[in-house]
Amino acid sequence: MTTTTRIEVTAGDGVPRCRLSAGPLAVRRLSVADPGSVRVALVAAGALLLAGDEVRIEVAVDGPVTVEVVETAGTVAYDMRGGRARWDVWVELTGGARMAWHGEPFVVAGGASVDRSTTGLVGAGSVLALRETLVFGRAGEVGGALRTRTRIDLGGVPALAEDLDLSPAGRARWTTMRGQRCLDTVTTVGARLPDERLTLHAEQEASVARSLSDEAHRSTMAGVWSAARAAVAPRIPA
Repeated sequence: MTTTTRIEVTAGDGVPRCRLSAGPLAVRRLSVADPGSVRVALVAAGALLLAGDEVRIEVAVDGPVTVEVVETAGTVAYDMRGGRARWDVWVELTGGARMAWHGEPFVVAGGASVDRSTTGLVGAGSVLALRETLVFGRAGEVGGALRTRTRIDLGGVPALAEDLDLSPAGRARWTTMRGQRCLDTVTTVGARLPDERLTLHAEQEASVARSLSDEAHRSTMAGVWSAARAAVAPRIPA
């Protein structure tokens, strides 16, 4: 059965209004200096991710408000012994809303099999920045299988569409990960990232930058992510 964690933020008269609904992930509102911004943390409420789990996270932001989503720890998809799990993210930004979401490492352990999707509806004048770090295998493991699907619209027009087969065989291809263990991705929609060697600019106002490495801490995306967050709101502290 799918369980949903939902974050709803609406711009108010000076102070945004929040409605937070916990699912497999609890949501905690954190203090911020800027009264026009909201910062929330996602906290695992139990063991994740196991065979049969269907996790869904929804974020809806309306109006000229800036939201930052942070994760307090990474997620491990454990050996599922022939089973499968899902991890789905749905985001809608309207009315000039802006959001930055820094995901902590998502580790796909040996024997895990996960379908992961990201769906975004970004209205005109809104900006979305996402960072996703995928790690295949814990120490000494090859890592399991992950299939990802990304669909993000900007102003009602498709901006990004991508499907990746990140099974062990898929990761070995030179067109995907060339056998590397870690894939770190920064995505912006509604704003473009600075021109870098590993940055892809979409026809719409959107960009994707990626780093491949054997260890997550060797990613080259730290500076790119800083630029993405600045595109969302320079007032968000580093």
